[in-house]
Amino acid sequence: MTTDRKAIVSLTITDRGALQAAYMSFVEGGGVFVPTTQNYTLGDSVFLLFGLMDDTERLPVQGKVIWITAAGSNETAGIGVQFQGDSAAGAKKVVEDHLGGLMNSGRATNTM
Repeated sequence: MTTDRKAIVSLTITDRGALQAAYMSFVEGGGVFVPTTQNYTLGDSVFLLFGLMDDTERLPVQGKVIWITAAGSNETAGIGVQFQGDSAAGAKKVVEDHLGGLMNSGRATNTM
């Protein structure tokens, strides 16, 4: 169910291993897992301010909540945000360029 809720979500990733764990390559257009204890609903619109490693500027990306891991589960609580809008392709490219050979490593991620 899509709602009118909009939120600003901030995520900074400082190393490739954490980026690999957060990146949702199986999502059309790409996406990331954002650890949070805030309550969201599937379909919520979010504005993601995304910082990567040594990049001095944060990537502003429109997104939609497509995954929720509730607090109290055995996993890290958070949301999966699918990249959307005009900046989605650029965000996906930046993430995948940073990941390089880790894209197909088979390591467990925060969502799968």
